[in-house]
Amino acid sequence: MKSFEDSMNELKEIVEKLQSGNLPLEESIKLFQEGTKLIAFSHKKLDQIQKKVKILVEDKDGELITKDFNTED
Repeated sequence: MKSFEDSMNELKEIVEKLQSGNLPLEESIKLFQEGTKLIAFSHKKLDQIQKKVKILVEDKDGELITKDFNTED
């Protein structure tokens, strides 16, 4: 199973190849499609991780409680 880090490294390599401008159109399209799959995979992994992360916060009475991590706060 591919890790988040592996997918990010592959994506970095794809971006570098695409930015070189030395690829035939067909190869560029293939790499672009592969890159979009890696982005989707990475987003899915991050969503899974976010659901597992809890943060420790202090409530209004000064008690420490755990709360789900939410990037939208």
